[in-house]
Amino acid sequence: MAATDTSGAAPTPTPDQKAPGSTTPDNATPGDITPGGMALVIQECQRGVIGPDSALPLLAKAAAPAVPFIARLAHGARLAGVPVVHSLATTRADGYAEPRNAPLYRMAARAGKPLLAGTQAAEVVDEIGLDARDLVVTRASGLGPMYDTGLESMLRRLGVTVVVVAGVSVNVAILDLVLDCVNAGFEVIVPRDAVAGVPPEYAEAVIDNTLRLLARVERTQDVLARWAAAPQNVARSA
Repeated sequence: MAATDTSGAAPTPTPDQKAPGSTTPDNATPGDITPGGMALVIQECQRGVIGPDSALPLLAKAAAPAVPFIARLAHGARLAGVPVVHSLATTRADGYAEPRNAPLYRMAARAGKPLLAGTQAAEVVDEIGLDARDLVVTRASGLGPMYDTGLESMLRRLGVTVVVVAGVSVNVAILDLVLDCVNAGFEVIVPRDAVAGVPPEYAEAVIDNTLRLLARVERTQDVLARWAAAPQNVARSA
């Protein structure tokens, strides 16, 4: 509970307060990050993950409202010259040498809907698409796209210092990606309307209570406005 101010002075807002109707990002100063050196990393927005034939139907349902926002981010990034990186999970038909050391891995294996490379299940959903200049990293193990995929070195070669994170799921991979990026020295932006998890109220709690301590929590419109203001991105042209 906040202390009562009897001095007559205007109360000082707490870090989690903002003016009614404000579009200012949750924990950011408007305009203090420019598009130069930014990249958009889209996590596991694949047909077999969030599409109609998903092995994780509850996640697919929760992600449906976020997909249009992720698509807008991808389109806006391409227009602004911001690198777009798709992180895709893939599996083998026989499951040989794939991890089984966590309940999540075993649950995915039991679902019987492998994300086989080269099949529709492993493809990016149509709403987001795969542009000719987009970059792709794949992984067969690990909980997030920074583990053993070459993503970190790719971002550094591009001159990236700020990573915009989108996709699924807030439960595991998005949280893992944010933690890994921060540990590696990148600044992170999470557009809260472009990520999803299950149940949705849990994902919102993670965003508000954990991700806000690690990243700038914004909305898609804030990120797009920043990109539109400076259409040439130095990371893309490096």
